[in-house]
Amino acid sequence: MTAPDYGRSFALWRDACPGPWQAYTRHAFVQGLGDGSLPRAAFLNYLQQDYVFLIHFSRAWSLAVVKAGNLAEMQAASATVHALLHLEMPLHVGICEGEGITREALEATEEAPENLAYTRYVLESGYSGDFLDLLAAVAPCVLGYGEIGARLLAEGGETPYRNWIETYGGPEFQQLCRDTGALIDRAIADRLGPAPETLPRWQALAGRFATATRLEAAFWGLGRA
Repeated sequence: MTAPDYGRSFALWRDACPGPWQAYTRHAFVQGLGDGSLPRAAFLNYLQQDYVFLIHFSRAWSLAVVKAGNLAEMQAASATVHALLHLEMPLHVGICEGEGITREALEATEEAPENLAYTRYVLESGYSGDFLDLLAAVAPCVLGYGEIGARLLAEGGETPYRNWIETYGGPEFQQLCRDTGALIDRAIADRLGPAPETLPRWQALAGRFATATRLEAAFWGLGRA
């Protein structure tokens, strides 16, 4: 299938780092989700680390509310925080509780070094940079999961990870991805004008996106059984 349309900026950033993007979205962990070959223990290890990740990622999007330049940007960032806290995290809790892993055990998960590296990079991008720096750092996670979910859902097939795929490939998360892509495009146009890719600032943003993509690919390794 063709990649979903999440806006112009995202497409340009993604195409500028084809190797890291391929390593992220076509990782063996992702393929295992789609065909059902991923060991359950590996999936549960990943979910526990991802639960911790989402706590920090929600903080990063909350920081985007602070860094935003207008009310519309604040509302868009707030909507993403809501989706993280009320769509993604309940998915993790529900699956883990079904496997005998309590919410208390999830919250007691020790952060792996890969998790620390990724989450702190995203937060640092917001602390030291501006709204655009933060958007470039968070984009691979939101939009990459949307792309992965849409592809795996379209491919179909029998897999015990159907609920995960339907969450990220389903209409609610896909709309969030389109809204996030539109937010990025508007924010860049407002700050950098109609041809941002001709400016040095664009290269810095593309670099942040590429770094976050590499960290995202490394994160799948936390799913080892």
